Amino acid sequence: MSQRATEQLHKRAEGLDRQPLTKIALLLSKGQSSAAAAVDAAARQIADASQAMAQSITQNAVLHYVAAGSSGLMAAADAMELGGTFSIPPTQIRIHMAGGLPTGAEMPGDTEDETAQIREAMIGITPLDTVIAVSASGSTPYTSEAARIAKSAGATVIGIANNAGAELLRLSDYPILLATPPELLSGSTRMGAGTSQKIALNMLSTLMAVQLGHVHDGMMVNLTADNAKLLGRARGIVATIADVEDAVAETALSRAGGAVKPAVLIASGITSLSEANALLNASNGHLRPVLETLKNQ
Repeated sequence: MSQRATEQLHKRAEGLDRQPLTKIALLLSKGQSSAAAAVDAAARQIADASQAMAQSITQNAVLHYVAAGSSGLMAAADAMELGGTFSIPPTQIRIHMAGGLPTGAEMPGDTEDETAQIREAMIGITPLDTVIAVSASGSTPYTSEAARIAKSAGATVIGIANNAGAELLRLSDYPILLATPPELLSGSTRMGAGTSQKIALNMLSTLMAVQLGHVHDGMMVNLTADNAKLLGRARGIVATIADVEDAVAETALSRAGGAVKPAVLIASGITSLSEANALLNASNGHLRPVLETLKNQ
């Protein structure tokens, strides 16, 4: 069997430890750039897969992020951002990381071979759920077992791997191959492979949010403003979209309980929060069609 791409030796690796640090730094940077560029080839697959995620959220089902090691950290980072960025309820997000999320600086590697934990963790998965399974090799037992469980339950599986022909990709409804070049440090998939995974995961969740109506002209109109920075951002979003002064935007946000979308409508002339919410419900949470209707009245 041919060696996995993620385990192959980089063509510039020979004598690496003898090179000046600045040269090594540039090689590392180029490696990251090459890994990032590899995601472009999977753009269509990522876009298609994001539709399954959006459908699960719309149907009040659950997104399951599953991975081990460095891939687990990438997956967990994306999952944990969904609440603050797009107000996805925590009840609709599950993070399954081999060995559990680390609480310190140690991350044991043997847990990725364990499958009993993931079988227990995924009890109750439904056909409406979507599993986002990530593995650089595409053959991590923990992650592959999650995909099998999901398939047997009728759930949708999005598989992200960095090696062509990987088992995880074969098990997936939406296989996403991130064909990154060999790592400058052979097998250190926290580098190039990890970078490509983070980009792909961020793309998936952002495309999902677009379909859910949580993005308007590049602004996060469904964010949870729970600190001073986000409150300021929310005020700026309302002022920009409604084309009003900050003071008007702040008043609208107050009347809307801090929710950006209804605040935009209130700042645009809707008289009550109940009417604003009714209009948003009628448009499935999408702000633009409501604003276009108001503009044409």
